[in-house]
Amino acid sequence: MKRLIAIGLLSLAALAPLAAQAPKGWKQRVDRSTSATDPDGAGDIKFVTMGSGFHATNPQAAVYWNPANTASGSYTLKGTFVLQKPSGHANYYGLVFGGSDLEGSQQNYLYFLVAQNGTWLIKKRDGDATTSNVVGRTPNDAVKKPDESGKSTNALEVRVGADKVDFVINGTVVHSTPKAGLKTDGIAGIRVNHLLEVHIDGFGVSK
Repeated sequence: MKRLIAIGLLSLAALAPLAAQAPKGWKQRVDRSTSATDPDGAGDIKFVTMGSGFHATNPQAAVYWNPANTASGSYTLKGTFVLQKPSGHANYYGLVFGGSDLEGSQQNYLYFLVAQNGTWLIKKRDGDATTSNVVGRTPNDAVKKPDESGKSTNALEVRVGADKVDFVINGTVVHSTPKAGLKTDGIAGIRVNHLLEVHIDGFGVSK
């Protein structure tokens, strides 16, 4: 009996890492805080496959992407984000699109994010040191805040059309803007800011 129990434990130990492996083909780029008043947390980032999706534990902010997820023209980018617990202040998480040179000094992408306080934003990253608001922090009832368990679920979409781009939260279009002037062709991915733990399901690009 003891031998059978030992074999069973060894089997479980062998299977455990398979449930939390780094997603094949995915890359990550850490975006460390430079603010003394808003420092990063301790420990290492963990981005793993979990269930049918991904699980991100972020002491530091990071962008995650698979180079295979490249979109151009008209497309829809989706992802459902489950915040596991609130952080000490509002930190943002969501979708990245139109990305290029994500591993280099000229990193460039747009990102559409939500936070635990019921706000959303759209920003642009242009190089290592430059970010700018496309739309600043904006409250909207479509953004789900953490419930009594501390969790919140928000389904985000970026719908890139021929002439405009719609930004959608839980089925509600919260912003539309002309496509002209936005670089929407490129790599799609995920951004999770520091001090957050987020589960992501249903991430993908479709025409």
